[in-house]
Amino acid sequence: MAAPVDDMFSRCVDPPKASNCVEVRFIDNVKGKGLFAKKAFKKGDTIFIERPLVSAQFLWNALYKYRACEYCLRALETAEENSRRLSGRAALSLPHPELCKVRPDRHQPCPHCQVMYCSAECRQAAWEQYHKLLCLGPSHHDPDHPLNKLQDAWRSVHYPPETSSIMIMARMVASIKQAEDKGRWQRLFSQFCSRTANEEEEIVHKLLGEKFQGQLGLLRNLFTTALYEESLSQWFTPDGFRSLFSLVGTNGQGIGTSSLSQWVHACDALELPSQQREQLDAFIDQLYKDIDKEVRIYECFLCCAGNHSCVPNAEASFPDNNFLLHLAALSDISPGEEICISYLDVCQRDRSRHSRHKILRENYLFVCSCQKCMSQMDDADLTSEDEEEVEGEGETEDEMTDV
Repeated sequence: MAAPVDDMFSRCVDPPKASNCVEVRFIDNVKGKGLFAKKAFKKGDTIFIERPLVSAQFLWNALYKYRACEYCLRALETAEENSRRLSGRAALSLPHPELCKVRPDRHQPCPHCQVMYCSAECRQAAWEQYHKLLCLGPSHHDPDHPLNKLQDAWRSVHYPPETSSIMIMARMVASIKQAEDKGRWQRLFSQFCSRTANEEEEIVHKLLGEKFQGQLGLLRNLFTTALYEESLSQWFTPDGFRSLFSLVGTNGQGIGTSSLSQWVHACDALELPSQQREQLDAFIDQLYKDIDKEVRIYECFLCCAGNHSCVPNAEASFPDNNFLLHLAALSDISPGEEICISYLDVCQRDRSRHSRHKILRENYLFVCSCQKCMSQMDDADLTSEDEEEVEGEGETEDEMTDV
């Protein structure tokens, strides 16, 4: 079921501008749809800014008291609170505290269950989209509540480092159940790629481990008890739940937000006399030595960001320290050109074609055919570990020859 064009960019901050700049086209049965430029973009241009359809903090992350807005995921603790908690130094004071952008005076709790939001606007947006149905009220800490049992079960089968969250699926269901136009929300979720039964099983296996069949059944039973909706009955069958699980596992995007790192970036931009700059830099260096460089990681469910390329012409980032995705051009883009991001980080993109394909196959279940991969078709099928062993053997032989 294809989503109408007006739905494609409805989550963008400026939908008319986005639809005038880019379009979604069907490519083929292998790649599915792609994002294409309708106008020229220069390197560094912002292509669009987009909100996720749903987002949620990782459950272990929340259990460890990493405080974030329940809607937009913005950090709720100040940079000073963040640094004190991570360093264990309760009396620590940060210089230039005015550079911290966290505003505790604006924070708003849900009046029923007390979960916290960064603003009244976020609290209202969450209530209108899904929280009215998911709010636990006085049962927030009741271990026997169906939603709490579901979250506890998820934590028992998916340990850190987390790569997904059962609450993304819960908020998907709640968003449809609460919506006046349920069909529109179903169309929005239907945009995401679907997989064959075997591919779905691979994704579930990767997320849950060797005992995934039994764990998936447990999660489905708890999910059904907590959230069953007749109009979405296909999502609650064994095959439908596996498909929903796979959809989130394939299309979810993890992001990190940190008030401390935002404060550090602001400090870096300060114009200071050389001696003050040296003192501030030394303070920050010591602070990072005192703490584990932890960032709060959350799960974002995103759309329209583009297909993968090992030589991307665009990049997704989160500069506002919340769930807003900024898609920006990494190079000049011509009208009609496909806009691609990379699902690999910078270091992974420098690895061999075989290594890149191994990562993409394991995590996203496709074989890349971008320009870089096609140009390296005749390269040896070595993983990066194999390459390192070959290089290591060569170095040892050279050393022995020199001796």
